[in-house]
Amino acid sequence: MNRAKRYTGLLLALSLWVITACGEEELDVVELQIGADTYRLEIAATPEERQRGLMFREELGDYEGMIFVFERDRHLSFWMKDTPLPLSIAYVSRDGTIKEIHHMRPLSTRPVESSYAVRYAIELPQGAFARSGARVGDRIDLGPLKKR
Repeated sequence: MNRAKRYTGLLLALSLWVITACGEEELDVVELQIGADTYRLEIAATPEERQRGLMFREELGDYEGMIFVFERDRHLSFWMKDTPLPLSIAYVSRDGTIKEIHHMRPLSTRPVESSYAVRYAIELPQGAFARSGARVGDRIDLGPLKKR
């Protein structure tokens, strides 16, 4: 009986490790118009989802990214530890106004901090905001995000 319990515990631990190693559960997705283009953004809304972000991703489509949703406005700080993709990040206020855009270096542990208290952060492939014509001061319609 002890042996069976041990194997069951080992099997459970192995199953949890496989689930974690395989990228965890799929996140909800929202399509948002940013500049002239529409992007398919995974929604990171829980502390665990926000902490993982795009870490360990080796590919990201030209019109894909992630939106980080916070419960209240606050100064945010992101880094690229364990993220091998070159990304740009926009800090966005609760009304959808892009407050600032930064380029982030792959695998860097240097924090990229927001100068303003904001509600959202959007990560896209590096240069995507410029390619789409999105600039600081532009407004993103967050309606589709709020309807989920």
